[in-house]
Amino acid sequence: MDKLVAEFTSADHLRRHVDFLYRHGSMYLVRNRNLLFHGCVPLNEDGTFTSVNCLGTWRIGRDYLDFCDEIARRAWRMRDADALDWMWYLWIGMKSPASGRLVKTFERAYIDDPASWVEPMDPYFELTRDERACDAIMAEFGLAPGEGHIINGHTPVHAAEGEQPIRANGRLLVIDGGFCSAYHPKTGIAGYTLISSSRGCRLKAHQAFESVDAVLARNADIVSETDRFDVAESRRMVGDTDTGVQIREQIRDLHQLLDAYRTGVLEERR
Repeated sequence: MDKLVAEFTSADHLRRHVDFLYRHGSMYLVRNRNLLFHGCVPLNEDGTFTSVNCLGTWRIGRDYLDFCDEIARRAWRMRDADALDWMWYLWIGMKSPASGRLVKTFERAYIDDPASWVEPMDPYFELTRDERACDAIMAEFGLAPGEGHIINGHTPVHAAEGEQPIRANGRLLVIDGGFCSAYHPKTGIAGYTLISSSRGCRLKAHQAFESVDAVLARNADIVSETDRFDVAESRRMVGDTDTGVQIREQIRDLHQLLDAYRTGVLEERR
């Protein structure tokens, strides 16, 4: 066990990968009127946000996810006991926004009874099939309900049983779908790709990759089906995005800097 731990803790390439995640990732992302996260925003059965004790302070909704983001970064930088304990909970905790279910990995490995493998899920996963729950979550993160989407991973879509990845009248997009081959017998597909362009959004459902031989013999590659939605009435330009807002702010700052030189507030360096 000591050797295995040492191989992980001393692996430079693994450290670079994890560091990349911390530099570019976050517990959630608000972008172009959309809300993206992996697991869930924990909810109670009545649709209210679950209150979670976070090191002595009770937090809900966005405030709770902000705490989880901070504690995960603290675990990576400081490695103190509280932060590391929270990292374990974020991985498999019932009220963890990165999990949202009671994980039964131990039971699946050591108990033959499938009844012990059932993993209770947070009410979020059922409640967000309704528009009202999705609208409440969007509002919690400062977004106008009905104008964007909640883009959710984590939960394979059982397409073989008729389950759909677009839910709550387009409010919620579940784009995990199960690309991993272990999920294919349950889902019937090999996951989804969400494509957002100036003309709207497309969700591509991929069929499972058979084999290299099948590709060479029958040209059987990963076939996909497209579902178009949120079609733009007129093309969305860069100026309509968050990047456009940032560019306009930079232009304004440059104009102010130019005016400062022209009026003599700042002296030009020789």
